[in-house]
Amino acid sequence: MTATIDVEIADGIATITLTSEKTRNALNPKSSRRLIEACDEVDANADVGAVIVRGGGGAFCSGAERDVLARAGEDPADPERFTELGSIYDAFVRVGNMSVPTIAAVRGAAVGAGVNLLLATDLRIVAKDARIIGGFTRIGLHPGGGHFALLGRLVSREAAAAIGLFGAEISGARAAELGLAWEAVDADEVDARARELAATAARDPELARRVLGSLRRELDPPGVSWPAALELERGSQMWSLRRRNARS
Repeated sequence: MTATIDVEIADGIATITLTSEKTRNALNPKSSRRLIEACDEVDANADVGAVIVRGGGGAFCSGAERDVLARAGEDPADPERFTELGSIYDAFVRVGNMSVPTIAAVRGAAVGAGVNLLLATDLRIVAKDARIIGGFTRIGLHPGGGHFALLGRLVSREAAAAIGLFGAEISGARAAELGLAWEAVDADEVDARARELAATAARDPELARRVLGSLRRELDPPGVSWPAALELERGSQMWSLRRRNARS
């Protein structure tokens, strides 16, 4: 079952929902391109002042589909494989570069590159019992995706090391304690709380977009930029994919 990306717009709020019950909302190149198209569609709509990114079926996103990772591991230097995996990164970056404020509404599990997706948004509302699992090193992979550049915008070096290097799993409640999320609420309240926050920005879309631009220009940390970090990590991740494939 291929993941679907649905967009609903109401009251100035666009809700982008990833749905694929079989893969816990994992992305592949086709659905990643659709996610990029959805972002383009929302950005072009001047009546939208806020975006909620969520997963259907009780999960957020389990990252890239396993067969995409497996193909990349067969020959990481192959242009088709390189582009295929890169399309998923492109989708996360597109979410992070939207001109409209974004909120991740996280229920269930966010795994692997799915963690990068929630990190790409401007704000996160998570279920207290959500499971946030980088898990890259557990399965012999380099994180990729500019993972540490994203983590470093939100948490301490200690927390970034625990999550990205040592594979620590954290709950939604712990994520809020670490500053990885704005608020942790009961699972059945996540969507409503995200919408409540989004509604303020949605009342004045033009202002929301201008304020977002100022926030990013003034608060995004110096050092290695996210796009630069993404490129710096590609070689290491492709190496880890190839090595993993050789061992299987």
